[in-house]
Amino acid sequence: MAGKDAAKLPRNAYENELLRLQTELVKLQEWVRATGSRLVVVFEGRDAAGKGGTIKRVAEHLNPRVARIAALPKPTERERTQWYFQRYVEHLPAAGEIVLFDRSWYNRAGVEHVMGFCTQEEYRLFLRQCPIFERMLVEAGIVLRKYWFSVSDTEQQERFRRRLEDPLRRWKLSPMDLESISRWEAYSRAKDEMLVHTDISEAPWYVVESDDKRRARLNMIAHLLDSVPYDDVPPPVLELPARPPSTGYQRPPRDLQTYVPDHAASL
Repeated sequence: MAGKDAAKLPRNAYENELLRLQTELVKLQEWVRATGSRLVVVFEGRDAAGKGGTIKRVAEHLNPRVARIAALPKPTERERTQWYFQRYVEHLPAAGEIVLFDRSWYNRAGVEHVMGFCTQEEYRLFLRQCPIFERMLVEAGIVLRKYWFSVSDTEQQERFRRRLEDPLRRWKLSPMDLESISRWEAYSRAKDEMLVHTDISEAPWYVVESDDKRRARLNMIAHLLDSVPYDDVPPPVLELPARPPSTGYQRPPRDLQTYVPDHAASL
């Protein structure tokens, strides 16, 4: 894997390889659907580490009925009284499905712990139960992959700055995101302890160096494809039918319908 000092990947090389990998992801999707497999991919990491952009590239050409993104909001009052993992179980895949978790149950080991949104007892219980929970998933036949996106403090700061100045991405920033700057070391300690307790042989963590977003996306997708023993499922044979002869249908006059104005004509 490329280190932090590696040169930034050229755009042409990135786009060509991304297209090849996305073609393979479609093959993986068809294998999951044909075999009734269940695939869960967990994306974790600091704010602005590149998780969202990678998820977008993974899902870009996949069928949303097969592959869906689970990005859960903060828990409701009712969910706060449930067993912690319960709200995530509802989003696990059925046969022939892929679920991409944009943050996951590991919220408790990160932001909830660092920001004081859970008690120490709840945090310690999570660290004990999480490996058991994930072993249960794997034993039940779910293919589970966990990726931690690692970004340096200087690169995170620069990404925050660009988001502040970009009206199209300003929504990505919240006061809690900016709070993570002053709590960098606290998040680092939380991540280290999380890995100690949850990097298990049945469901290991894979760290993605993400200071270069292009490299991070390619490296993560390539690893996922290499780690799942999928086969190329031949698509069904389809033929475009001939258009039948007209039976006399005539389209109604245009003035009977309301059309969207041709904004493009003004450009």
